[in-house]
Amino acid sequence: MRKAGRQAAACLQWILAQVEVGMSTQDIDDLQRAWIKTHGGIAAPLNYRGFPKSICTSRNEVICHGIPNRKEILQDGDIIGIDVTLIIDGFYGDNAATIAVGRPRDEAVRLLHVTLECLRRAIATVSPEHRLGDIGHAIQSHAEAEGFSVVQDFVGHGIGRQFHEEPQVCHYGQPATGVRLRPGMTFTIEPMINEGTHRTKVLADGWTAITADKKLSAQFEHTIAVTESGVEILTVQNDQGTWEVPGRATLPER
Repeated sequence: MRKAGRQAAACLQWILAQVEVGMSTQDIDDLQRAWIKTHGGIAAPLNYRGFPKSICTSRNEVICHGIPNRKEILQDGDIIGIDVTLIIDGFYGDNAATIAVGRPRDEAVRLLHVTLECLRRAIATVSPEHRLGDIGHAIQSHAEAEGFSVVQDFVGHGIGRQFHEEPQVCHYGQPATGVRLRPGMTFTIEPMINEGTHRTKVLADGWTAITADKKLSAQFEHTIAVTESGVEILTVQNDQGTWEVPGRATLPER
């Protein structure tokens, strides 16, 4: 799991550093394919339950599961979420980040800051003394205090030798409720935070989920492991468990 996590994090960082205005979302998928050709591994999303691409690209109002295509061109001021999952030696590493392209409006930047902080606060709750509800509560309480909403239709998940395992990890909830965390558990935390309503709509392709009001959505994700003393973040490029936003410095100081 550590090896898969490091590779997935390195791949995501490499891709994020190259995203720019004028690229298509298919160009981003091509970068993923190029990484795998050089470094090995398998793109977990490709052909998973019929998903047609190697990566998920979620632009602006797209919450998750956006399908890359040549006609979708990144514009100045867009935000783009990129979700990379690699299979390395039979284990899965899953991570995502949302970045700004060009010159975003102030509220888009604030959404990115709040979403990242939601993930940080959620990870800080992970230890054998806590439950899954503590994770969801940490995310929901911060996002809603900042005037944003939490997507409820899509959740984090257990991960290991399979892409999606138990337990489901909701990004909302009450503290001290739900499954107790145990050392050795591995799962994703991947809050999806919306500028407007939490309600969602899935497009006719059966995959692309958008905000019901077409306002912005952002996501950050890590794969983590519960340890005897707390938490280890697996989707990092070092073994110390420290982390920042994958890729270039895209979040200016508020």
